[in-house]
Amino acid sequence: MDQGSLLFSFGRAFLLIIFLSYMVCSIAESRAKPKVFNVMDYGAIANGKTDNSKAFLRAWREACEWEGKARVLIPQGTYMLYPVEFIGPCEGHMAFVIRGTLKAPSEAAQAGFYSAEKWINFRNVKGLGVGGGGTVDGQGAASWPLNDCGTNANCQTLPTTMRFDFVSNARIHHLKSIDSKSTHFTIFGCENLNITKVQISAPSDSPNTDGIKIGTSRHVGISRATIGTGDDCVSVLPGSSDIRISEVVCGPGHGISVGSLGKYVDEKDVRGVIVRNSSLRETSNGVRIKTWATDYASTASGFLFEDIVMDNVLNPITIDQNYCPHGACNQKASSHVQISNVVYKNIWGTSSSEVAVTLQCSESAPCNNIVLGNINLSYHGSGRAPSSHCSHVNGFSFGKQSPPSCL
Repeated sequence: MDQGSLLFSFGRAFLLIIFLSYMVCSIAESRAKPKVFNVMDYGAIANGKTDNSKAFLRAWREACEWEGKARVLIPQGTYMLYPVEFIGPCEGHMAFVIRGTLKAPSEAAQAGFYSAEKWINFRNVKGLGVGGGGTVDGQGAASWPLNDCGTNANCQTLPTTMRFDFVSNARIHHLKSIDSKSTHFTIFGCENLNITKVQISAPSDSPNTDGIKIGTSRHVGISRATIGTGDDCVSVLPGSSDIRISEVVCGPGHGISVGSLGKYVDEKDVRGVIVRNSSLRETSNGVRIKTWATDYASTASGFLFEDIVMDNVLNPITIDQNYCPHGACNQKASSHVQISNVVYKNIWGTSSSEVAVTLQCSESAPCNNIVLGNINLSYHGSGRAPSSHCSHVNGFSFGKQSPPSCL
């Protein structure tokens, strides 16, 4: 081959390499940008009356099959939505962007809604974002009279507003949840999930409207949240570990709770719960650990409650190992949940009861290594000094102690 032909061949090869590189970069760039799946393109109608479940599911299914980043978009407007399940696994990272308002049926019994355990369910998804600044409205007021769980241990549970089952590497952010029929957000079997910048609200007398429930999950974070409900602002249930809660404003409600624990056989342990830099306002409890007095054994350990403000809270610091909300428990039974390594540090403010610190532990499994450090709680009442009460607890205190430590 002469020199000219050789140069021509090299030139063609070089151009081919340039072209192929351009194509590869173009494909990579197209995959890097999220593809938008607008629910309006799948038949959604934003009139607040039409059931949009099928349209939302069609958008989700196509997005889930997209091999790059996918974004299901709910534009501004009001969308009626019946119970729906968004199921993975998906080919790529999923984003569920709520700009508008999603409304549940107002009557719980409509279309079998009463028997549904959840309204909006994300299940078996790896890599998920749910946010967008929109609102999910459970329209729970018509359903709350059906809830008799305060007096009936075998009550019918109403639907959770949004439930995450077996979801990993997820972020829930910039959302407002109002008037849930039952719990607002439930986290179960999840890993590496963070909830941030959410607003959760329901009236103080709305039954069982917990803000966020976490069970059988690990590496879960909750931060910069405002929660006011008729039950626990945050509830950490059996099988949870490495739970981090910070910058939460709670109230009204029942406070931030670990438990209840020990109600069922073979419950998994709870460990590694940190609550810090938070405030509780006119709640029935502050930071609480609660267990049933049963023979079912498990452990709860490694807790830190730090830098927390109590504003007129009925029971600011509580361990209750005789939890019995329905009043029909065996008074001779004793909890077999072993609570240990719990630190309360830098907690101050006001208590609306005279007993500001109650550490009521189990005779069968006394609490071990409970620490009170720099507690400064005054009685928001007639000027009398607050008190503390301890039973079956081993530990110590340091720094300022108001009320005087019972350890």
